[in-house]
Formats: sequence, structure tokens, C-alpha cells
Amino acid sequence: MTTAPRAAPQDRAALAGALRDVLLDPAEAAELEVHGRTQAAVLVPLYIAGDGELTAVLTRRRDDMRRHAGEISFPGGRRDEDESDLRVTALREAHEEIGLDPVGVEVVGALQPTPTIATDYAVYPFVGLIEPGQVWRPSEREVAEVLELPLTALRAGHGRRRLMRRGIPFRTDVYVVGEHLVWGATARMLGDLLERLPAAVLGVAAA
Repeated sequence: MTTAPRAAPQDRAALAGALRDVLLDPAEAAELEVHGRTQAAVLVPLYIAGDGELTAVLTRRRDDMRRHAGEISFPGGRRDEDESDLRVTALREAHEEIGLDPVGVEVVGALQPTPTIATDYAVYPFVGLIEPGQVWRPSEREVAEVLELPLTALRAGHGRRRLMRRGIPFRTDVYVVGEHLVWGATARMLGDLLERLPAAVLGVAAA
């Protein structure tokens, strides 16, 4: 059962409190076990847009990548051997992939970790609040485009779709905003996030 937000979502401090009420504790989430040979972490960057909409930052991977080519995902990657905290992994990867300064990220919670089927990763998502108006510096090696998508638009674009992977058809949950299609582990993370958030936190009540 979700907890009602404490104040209007335009107030960042109130939003941070509301998110902490409904998200997993980051330290506890990092200890959860999930199937996957390799541990990885992603950052789910959120900010309050000028119209009060809570907006997520994602990336579209380059089409020539060996893994997950052209797919939309949150910035993230595998855990380095010297990283004792998966939150550090998420912040480092976000800095490397989109130029997001870790100092400007307020980690307010976590989502349920999820496995990736094709790459056998155990992915730990951490939610961070950032300031709007960021100047992105996407990694030329990995990122084709940085996307800023309102959570209300993502929620409205939820559905089931028949996709094809390696010649095998399957039906799966997707989120579609314009020409952007989110599926797979990222769609599962989005679904977890959207199920936890009251409508007012998404910005609906402020619209």
C-alpha cells in the first residue's frame, strides 16, 4: 500500500520525502538476491519539469553495440571489482554515460532488482533526484541519444506487444512514447516505479 505524498510535487524536498515513503531503502535493496552471474546497477534519474511533471532520464544505446543495440535503458552498467557499494556503480555509470555529476544526485530510494535474460546480469536500480536543465554529455562509445520522458506519458504508453528476438516471437510489457519503445528489464523497472508512485507524485494533481 502506497503512502500519500506529503506535499505538491513541485517542492523537491517534499517530493524526496514522498519517494522515500514508497521506494525501497537503497542499502537494503542492495542486499537482495536476484538471479544473475554479474552484478550491475543503474540510476533512475528523475526531475521536476517546469510544468510540474516528474520526468525520467533514459538513454538510447548505439545501434552498433554488441549487447542491447538500439535499446532504451537507464544509465548503468556492471559493478567494478573495487566498488563496495552498488550505488557507487550507478552514479559512476551515469557520469560516464551521460555526464551526470554524482554530486548533484540525491539518491532517494531503490527499486526491486531484476535479472536480464540475454546477458545474465543482476541489475540493481537506484532512484535519484536531479535538477532540471542538465546539459548532457553522452558517451560517444555507448549512447546514441539521451531521452527525457514524463512519467505520465510513459504510464499512458503502457501495453503488451508482440516482439521478435533472435527469430523467436514473444509478448511482453512495453512503454511507448512517440517513437520510443521501452521493453525488457527497463520496462520491468519502470513498471515497479509507476506502481509505487501515487498520482500526485507523477504530477497529475499539479497539472
